[in-house]
Amino acid sequence: MRVLYGVQGTGNGHVSRARALVKPLQQAGFELDFVFSGRARDQFFAMEAFGDFRCFQGLTLHTHAGRLSSWQTARHANLRQLFSDIRQLDTRGYDVVLTDFEPVTAWAARQQQTLCIGLGHQYAFGYDIPKVPFGLIQQLLFKYFAPANDSLGLHWHHFDAPLLPPLLHLNLRPAEVCSNQVLVYLPFENIADIQRWLLPLTRYQFVIVHPQVTGAEASAPHLHWRKPDLQRFAEALQQAQAVLSNAGFELISEALQLKKRILVKALQGQPEQASNAKALQQLQVADVCRELSTERIEHWLWHYQPANHLQFADVAAAFPELLRQRLALGCWPKAAIQALWQPVLSSRQPCCSSLVTALMHSSKRS
Repeated sequence: MRVLYGVQGTGNGHVSRARALVKPLQQAGFELDFVFSGRARDQFFAMEAFGDFRCFQGLTLHTHAGRLSSWQTARHANLRQLFSDIRQLDTRGYDVVLTDFEPVTAWAARQQQTLCIGLGHQYAFGYDIPKVPFGLIQQLLFKYFAPANDSLGLHWHHFDAPLLPPLLHLNLRPAEVCSNQVLVYLPFENIADIQRWLLPLTRYQFVIVHPQVTGAEASAPHLHWRKPDLQRFAEALQQAQAVLSNAGFELISEALQLKKRILVKALQGQPEQASNAKALQQLQVADVCRELSTERIEHWLWHYQPANHLQFADVAAAFPELLRQRLALGCWPKAAIQALWQPVLSSRQPCCSSLVTALMHSSKRS
């Protein structure tokens, strides 16, 4: 069975989900071709799993100083190229198109009447989940950006809706954790601001991953600057005791799976991230702030403890059979989807407090 899989490349979370699904789908007998859009081909990294993938310009969100810039996003949108790519992409040789909020594959499938299934976090927003108000333009964007005949949304809880838990690499395992190490992933914030916030916090070791790292950043023994790298990022996440990031879905999902203490700052002007922050607060699994500062980060590191933690099932391993049944029967197997939520429903219990304990002992010794 041939599958065309479209992946929105604006954020790394979409790519991570696709990477988690490659092997399970191939082992189940699906033939996969991949399409990525949203950034230049040379800006993707660690793409070996996707074979000879195709890359289109698509549409890209532009940000400035931690805020979504609607003007820059509209200014750089090449709609003529987008429409040309949609017309040229042939989906008729595929049994199904999977789209993770990727517009070229979704619209090409619609025009050529190929079955299109949406699989991603954005498709959860069609249900009554925790979310902030969306403006009219944002509502239209979610509805028409990457439309599908059917969809499965992903979230941290089902919220009484037909959703799936996150799609993760469940080879994530807690490694030997450094008691004062913090992973920082704030790709939408200015590097100068990150330096200013973290320089005074010398009691901690910060591994800061940012796409604009040049090597000219402030030299300090407790600040470790890195450009994005798949393997090194996974190692830093496993070793960290805490994670400071924007409110994107995939990294937070991985951090929750590894029971990390989390502080998120939603990208301003993006209701999806603000809604993610609201859901995290409602589930009591992460700390949330509107603005970052040295004082706010230090307060989180010293005082915050989540009331619950979440454990997710191996959704990637289960998805090929879900897809097979959907294609054969025309509907998703409800009982199988409900069973995937059992680890979440049985795992909401207090997390450990080893970072605060370790730092308190360190403070007493000093």
